[in-house]
Amino acid sequence: MRKLVYFIASTLDGFIAGPDGSDPTGPGGFWSPSGDYIQYLIEEYPETLPGPARAALGVTAEGTRFDTVVEGRKSYEVGLAAGVTDAYPHLRHLVFSRTLAGSPDAGVELVAGDPVARVRALKEEEGKDIWLVGGGELAGALYGEIDRLIVKFSPLSIGSGIPLFGRAADFAPSAWELAGHTVLDGGAVFLTYERGAGTPQSADR
Repeated sequence: MRKLVYFIASTLDGFIAGPDGSDPTGPGGFWSPSGDYIQYLIEEYPETLPGPARAALGVTAEGTRFDTVVEGRKSYEVGLAAGVTDAYPHLRHLVFSRTLAGSPDAGVELVAGDPVARVRALKEEEGKDIWLVGGGELAGALYGEIDRLIVKFSPLSIGSGIPLFGRAADFAPSAWELAGHTVLDGGAVFLTYERGAGTPQSADR
């Protein structure tokens, strides 16, 4: 069965975006990733680079980890505001939204229904793992369905912003087991965790 992997950049104090939800690494963002951070993504997670970045960097590698990406409306609209209707044309791209009337791009599938049910169905399909790119609200809704957590910690703190699992996530302590770590010279740290044995996922799973 495929796994749902929350692969996300975070500040040291646990925020994935500033208070306004804008892209931390975009124009005017508060984090400029180091060269070794970008190179590590190119080598290990090339499929997680947005299409425009792949083109600019000359990245053509398909990647070995993900073939599907899921995200929430607010996360998707960050790209829309920059004129990008499909940031991941090299992946199957699903956006969860109950308010968007129609998909702005033929390559993006809008899902208005229950994200838990849709992700469970995706897990049953053949293929590589499913990448949960964000944002925090969707991650909170899918909290019990996340099988692997890969946090890319940036070497900075911001004091307030959008938390890892959004502002409305339920209180539900879960144990995670460290499965890998990479420390880059530029200060970023990649930590990989697998859901701990015996930790309950969604109640009706």
